Amino acid sequence: MLPEEIEPKLIIVAAPSGAGKTTIVHHLLDVMPGQLSFSISACNRKKRPNEVDGKDYYFLSTASFRKKIEAGDFVEWEEVYEDNYYGTLKSEIDRIGATGKHVIFDVDVKGALNIKKQYKNRALAIFIKPPDIASLKKRLEGRATESSASIQRRVKKAASEMKYAAEFDEIVLNDKLEEAKTSVYQIVNKFLKA
Repeated sequence: MLPEEIEPKLIIVAAPSGAGKTTIVHHLLDVMPGQLSFSISACNRKKRPNEVDGKDYYFLSTASFRKKIEAGDFVEWEEVYEDNYYGTLKSEIDRIGATGKHVIFDVDVKGALNIKKQYKNRALAIFIKPPDIASLKKRLEGRATESSASIQRRVKKAASEMKYAAEFDEIVLNDKLEEAKTSVYQIVNKFLKA
């Protein structure tokens, strides 16, 4: 827990869809429970069967999401695909800060860079890099949660997102999941102690 007068640091984990960022974020939350709290993103997509509103995402209607954009309620937001919005509410950072923990984000690549730009040295941006696009496609297909059209769209987007990796503070290759988890933990632990 942080002393109340210290502002929380922000750990931003981003990657193309299917690269393992969510698995790595959950690992960090498991091994650093007293230090990190998950920033729940908002979105306007339909809830998947295993998802819980207010735990996995804040599921908003498109109209509600757009109203919050107009009101300036988001730290960052993105129309990830046409009429598919994701974003981080400012209230989430305040909510976590009030608990005395640091904030950890699982966000898309552009959202990550937007948060980093606003919070500068208070934020650590980590890019999880898949071994290659073919491996990424195989992981997405293995989830069995997407249509083939959706997978194709995500694979195409992943190729463009890979170009942003150099803009992140750290790049971690997720070729072997356990090694990637260890690397990210070491990077985050060092940042939090600095």
